[in-house]
Amino acid sequence: MDTAPALPLLLLAREVAGLAIVHLRRLVLQVAILVCVVILLLWVSIFLYGSFYYSYMPTVRHAAPVHYGYRSDCDTVGLELCSFPVANVSLLRNGRDPVLMYGQPYRFALELEMPDSPVNQNLGMFMVSISCYTRGGSVISSSARSAMLHYKSKLLKVIDTLSFASLFLLGLLEQKQVVEVELYSDYKEDSYVPTLGAIIEIQSKRIEIYSAELKIHAHFTGLRYLLYNFPVTSAVVGVISNFTFLSVIVIFSYLQWMWGSIWPQAQVYRTQHRTMEQRRAEARHRRASYSQAHGSHWRSQADTETIGSERSEQEAEEDEPASEITDDVPLLSGVNLPPVTSPAQETPNAPDPANMTEESLDDNPSLPESGIRLRTVFTRDP
Repeated sequence: MDTAPALPLLLLAREVAGLAIVHLRRLVLQVAILVCVVILLLWVSIFLYGSFYYSYMPTVRHAAPVHYGYRSDCDTVGLELCSFPVANVSLLRNGRDPVLMYGQPYRFALELEMPDSPVNQNLGMFMVSISCYTRGGSVISSSARSAMLHYKSKLLKVIDTLSFASLFLLGLLEQKQVVEVELYSDYKEDSYVPTLGAIIEIQSKRIEIYSAELKIHAHFTGLRYLLYNFPVTSAVVGVISNFTFLSVIVIFSYLQWMWGSIWPQAQVYRTQHRTMEQRRAEARHRRASYSQAHGSHWRSQADTETIGSERSEQEAEEDEPASEITDDVPLLSGVNLPPVTSPAQETPNAPDPANMTEESLDDNPSLPESGIRLRTVFTRDP
């Protein structure tokens, strides 16, 4: 006796559990889709920021080895060279990609590694010149700077040698100096005349060099300065901006897809109503032209079934309440026609009005064409 009341409760609990499971599945599916969309937008935002950074930021530092060449076929015996050391340095990465970006200021510096020898100590000042060239070897810019070794007294040399004698003996240190010569402090690339290379010349025949290297450093200003000096902050702001912009686009696309067109329907209705009025005006004009052409002999009674069917189709397409068609030329149900003439007096090519149907009106080339098919019934005057 107790199981009868418990049966409806059990069915109700089963239905509630089923509905809860359905809602839970739907919720889990929506959350999963939302998480996937968020992850996709995040990856796209990171990709867009990385692409922008790679295309907008130029090469920060570029170092190219400088290999000097000079003549050695002179007859002079001694420490002097036969010519000034000259080197040709290419400013193309991998032989095709330009190192310099147009509009960006750069700093050119030549780094000379020179032994601390008596010859270089007695060398004094010397000149270093650079000439940048473009296609065809045309020089577009040149500059010259002076340089010399740092001065050291004899006592300082002795103290330095005694202090680092063990490192000198092990080969961990060398008695040399690194001289940096700034050739350009604000060099800007011209997009119309790109720089392909540079010729560097040391105007001294007694200089001794271990190695030389041309260093190019970009001098950033504005947005590039922020991107280079604050990379983490710039990356976070850029990714968040891209994510917000893409999220707004996705939200509006979702609303457009869910709610339909966001534009007001009144404009669409006005356009459709205007098109229908144009069609009606054309139909009235064609009927009036037909009546004027054949009114002297015949009067026609137009059947409005076709017009009614066309109006029904327009109502189905436009979802508007049907409106009655008001014509300037009324359709007469019956009129007095002139007396019937004999067959001999009738025009040979004129069609028989009693046998004219919808097909004969369509096939007769003498009748004006009409966009609305009319079924005309002709009557004789009794």
